[in-house]
Amino acid sequence: MSTGNLVQYLLITTTSEYGSKALTRTTFFTVLTIIFSTHPGNAQTFNEVKDNNWHQWRGPETTGISRTAAPPTVWSEDKNIQWKVEIDGAGSSTPIIWKDKVFILTAINTGKVNPSLPKPADQPDRVFGIKFPNTHYQFVTICLNRDTGEEVWRKVGSEHIPHEGHHNDADFASASPFTDGKQLYCWFGSAGLFVYDLDGNEIWSRDLGKAHVGASLGEGCSPVVHEGRIVIVRDHSRQSTIEVLDAETGATLWKKDRDEGNAWATPQIIEHSGRTQVVTAASNLVRSYDLENGELIWQSSGLTGNVIPAPIVEGGHIICMSGYKGHSVMAFPLSSQGDISDSSQALWTHDRGTPYIPSPVLYDGMLYFTQSNRAILTCIDSQTGEVILDRTRLPEISNIYSSLVGADGHIYIVGRNGTTLVLERTDELKVIATNKIEERIDASPALAGNQLFLRGENFLYCIAK
Repeated sequence: MSTGNLVQYLLITTTSEYGSKALTRTTFFTVLTIIFSTHPGNAQTFNEVKDNNWHQWRGPETTGISRTAAPPTVWSEDKNIQWKVEIDGAGSSTPIIWKDKVFILTAINTGKVNPSLPKPADQPDRVFGIKFPNTHYQFVTICLNRDTGEEVWRKVGSEHIPHEGHHNDADFASASPFTDGKQLYCWFGSAGLFVYDLDGNEIWSRDLGKAHVGASLGEGCSPVVHEGRIVIVRDHSRQSTIEVLDAETGATLWKKDRDEGNAWATPQIIEHSGRTQVVTAASNLVRSYDLENGELIWQSSGLTGNVIPAPIVEGGHIICMSGYKGHSVMAFPLSSQGDISDSSQALWTHDRGTPYIPSPVLYDGMLYFTQSNRAILTCIDSQTGEVILDRTRLPEISNIYSSLVGADGHIYIVGRNGTTLVLERTDELKVIATNKIEERIDASPALAGNQLFLRGENFLYCIAK
């Protein structure tokens, strides 16, 4: 069947009265995307296709926005819910969207006890009441049908007892997967790295060893992939590292030690001036490495401790921030060289209202972020650092772990209480909708097409008109 005839068939089917056989609006546009991206006369590059998907934690531009998505601004438990699926186990990783598939990670407590290990109730008191498990966990990747939420495949990467615990608000599946359109990269930290094709066939896997996070708070830095190379950053209480692997084989291409304690910031990759930089944000230093060989290009101090927000690129500079025991946001030129800690090379800085856990969203020159983990919003000009909206209280929500996202002229801010505020992208606080679902939400949203994906404590929601 020719492409033209197939499209005509889809149009007839979509508008027919065949009940369950009729295609939904979402299915129709998903199938069209697949047709035109795979037909020989309409071949698209990965960079072209990714703009219509959500292939990594911070979206197609790593800024938290989608330029093609137009999801609903209004929903509830009984309005604009295309599907709602229970996800067994626990995880706060973001769902990844690629064409007709949704990928999500989870860690499932099997309940199988190792009697040689102390029961959690018998363990000594630790900070935040953290306990080490004595039961086996399965580290699982699940693929769902994007249109229906039905499970397409699931793979258990490994099963074992984690060597340490995690903060009560965290879990063993906090890092989000990444797809380059061919393979899916699933990182469970100390439980291993598992790479599948998009049909669920394992390509390779690796055990990169155990991290020892200070206070056993848990792991959570997501992998990033660029031009066939996977970047894994592990900042913890022992020897922190950055390691780059070959995406096809899993072989280590280079590895560098880092003088860092706990940090969870996912790195940013950017091509600039003929070099591909890997920029990492951490408590001691922001560093830029050459992706090719690991050479240190530039570095600077200036952030606070326990860095979590991901760096974000704006033209020829990169913005890094932190908000634990202090507040700091700094804009560094990507043309920097050497140690610029004691120089005036930072384009601008700001020292109020920055986030601890949530990453900011950059939407056409406006950088939105919240203070600590609270519902206090700031917006600054990403080019100049000028404050546009200063530490303004948000209604209906109090605590925020989820990172901010944006699309179609709107900013979406999700509270831990299941309430999402939809703001107009403007220089004042303008809430256009307040939406509530009955779930605690710590994971960041994903946006693609006419859909918004929200992962709650128990359920994954696909929200669509």
